[in-house]
Amino acid sequence: MKSADLAKKARINAVQMVHDARASHIASALSIIDILAVLYNEILNVFPSEPDNPIRDRFILSKGHACVGVYAVLAECGFFDKKLLSSYGENGSILMNHISHKVPGVEFSTGSLGHGLPFGIGKAKVAKKLNQKWQTYVLLSDGELQEGSNWEAFMFAAHHCLDNLIAIIDYNNLQSLTSVDKTLNIMPLDKKLVSFGWHVIEVDGHDHDALKKSFKEARTIKGRPTVIIAKTIKGKGVSYMENRVEWHYKYPSEDELRVAMAELENA
Repeated sequence: MKSADLAKKARINAVQMVHDARASHIASALSIIDILAVLYNEILNVFPSEPDNPIRDRFILSKGHACVGVYAVLAECGFFDKKLLSSYGENGSILMNHISHKVPGVEFSTGSLGHGLPFGIGKAKVAKKLNQKWQTYVLLSDGELQEGSNWEAFMFAAHHCLDNLIAIIDYNNLQSLTSVDKTLNIMPLDKKLVSFGWHVIEVDGHDHDALKKSFKEARTIKGRPTVIIAKTIKGKGVSYMENRVEWHYKYPSEDELRVAMAELENA
């Protein structure tokens, strides 16, 4: 399956899941699905039939509220039966509304923002100590960078030369109620991260070829960790959701679902 086909199927599944569960955060998930599709189709060394294989690369979603994007991609890649997606958000389902380690292929449960990168650094440090070749990838939100725990983590990773760690920042400049720059400005982000000792790559977060090239570049960097600033559109793929802050919390009605599905199917 091509990464573009994987992204298309994942978007359709994610929108359906959020509609059925009357849940939130669909725009946050649509923002990252192209990143996830390239990672799981082109980059990550993972084993759907053996999700706990010890030589696997580790992927951590720090913005745990965007879990439907990961669940949809994991299902399409064969980590679990796609029929399970219909149970998203139900009482007793392993597919919880924030990402859960109970799901095959999920490394770590996240909810409160600012936890994914510190945890990923622990994984990368262990791999170094044990002379293991697997890589750790952490996907963060831009608004999440307002958490001090991330900046402590950025310092720690560079200090310990964790070149087996790759962070991806989903930079769509929207968070919960307004834009990131109006809430707490994090710019100039690239200069800050360079000054913290990271190798920085900026990329269009919806361009699959550019993403693939960026991830491959990141794996060649020695002596310091890499961060990929992926410039994205929140709600990507559904016209009435794109760059609309209210879709951080809303779920599509029946009429809105029909419009979304038509757009996604014809994309």
